[in-house]
Amino acid sequence: MVQKLDSLIETPSQTAGPYVHIGCMPTYAGNAGAYDQEIGGSPIADGAKGQIIEITGEVIDGTGWALRDAMLESWQADAAGKFPGQDGADPSVSGFCRFAADADSGKFTLRTVKPGAVPARGGGKQAPHISIWVVARGINVGLQTRIYFEDEDNDSDPLLARIEQRLRVDTLIAKKTGDGQYTFNVVLQGDKETVFLDI
Repeated sequence: MVQKLDSLIETPSQTAGPYVHIGCMPTYAGNAGAYDQEIGGSPIADGAKGQIIEITGEVIDGTGWALRDAMLESWQADAAGKFPGQDGADPSVSGFCRFAADADSGKFTLRTVKPGAVPARGGGKQAPHISIWVVARGINVGLQTRIYFEDEDNDSDPLLARIEQRLRVDTLIAKKTGDGQYTFNVVLQGDKETVFLDI
C-alpha cells in the first residue's frame, strides 16, 4: 500500500555546505588522524620531472568576496603531456590534487608541475592546461573549468576555439606573476565570470 505524503514537505536541495571538508579533507576540517594520508594531498611527488609551478587565487562570489569554504580538485597531465597509466607517464605525477581555500583569507594555492600539451581528438594538441572542479556552500552542482597559461601557445586549443564570446577566453588564462608563479581566480558571477564547462 502506498503511503500518502501530504504531511511532509519537500526539503531544500543539498549543497556542499561546510560538510564537504569533513568528508573529503578531514585534517583541514580539524579532524586529524581520520586517514593516515589524505587523498590528493599533492599532484606530484619528489622527483617529478618538469617545471614546478605554484598557482594562487580565489573563488570569488557575485558580490566580489572570496569564498573561504571553497574546495577544489585538479586533474592534469605530466610535463610530457601524459596522464598516469599511459606508457611513459612520469610515475612521480599522480595528476590529482584536492585543496581548499584558506579559511581566513579565501586564497588557495596549487603547487604542481606545469603540464605539457596533450593530444586532441581528431589530431592536433590541446594547450597545456589543468582541469578544475569547484565546490562550496551554495553551489548545488560542482563547477568544472580549466586553467590555461598566458605564456603558452593557446591559439590552436580546440576547447578555447569553441568559445564564441572571445573576450571570455581570458577568464581561463592564468597570469604569470614571476618565475614559476601564476595567479588564477574563479569568478562565479558578474563581469568576469569564469567560463564553466558542462562535462
